[in-house]
Amino acid sequence: MILGDDVVIDPGAKIRYPDLLVVGSHSAIDPFTYISVLLLAGDWIHIAPFVSIIGGKDSRLIMGHFATIAAGSRIVCGSDDFVNSLMGPHIPMEHRTVKLSTITLEPYSAVGTNCVVMPNVTLGEGAALGANSLATRDLEPWTIYVGSPARPLKMRNKELVLSHAHAMGY
Repeated sequence: MILGDDVVIDPGAKIRYPDLLVVGSHSAIDPFTYISVLLLAGDWIHIAPFVSIIGGKDSRLIMGHFATIAAGSRIVCGSDDFVNSLMGPHIPMEHRTVKLSTITLEPYSAVGTNCVVMPNVTLGEGAALGANSLATRDLEPWTIYVGSPARPLKMRNKELVLSHAHAMGY
């Protein structure tokens, strides 16, 4: 586990593989969060309560500076192959196939409350996924997406967001 300055990981958070956790400064992981992947996170990230980030130790979640995941969301970095094998972590590997992936939340991106992000999805810089939405494909930078599956709704104010970050030294 590698942590920057001013990092708070609630004792109620479950980090399955602590040696695979890298979190930058001024960041928080809230209670009842479950993480079972390699997490590489920048500064000022937040993972809210009741978030699950699953996929096993060979999958990864990359979070850029100021990225956030709101309460109740599911980040699916890896999954069983539902077509060609038996399913479940208790099944011996010779009888199952696991699809591993990387999910990337680029800087300033956000996953809203109760969202699902599927394997190999990238939220572009500043992209936002609205509450109760499903991301099955990459989200374009500085765009707000909603729905299941997610579709573009409107643009975020890139200049204003970046000016706030610049005022904080970024």
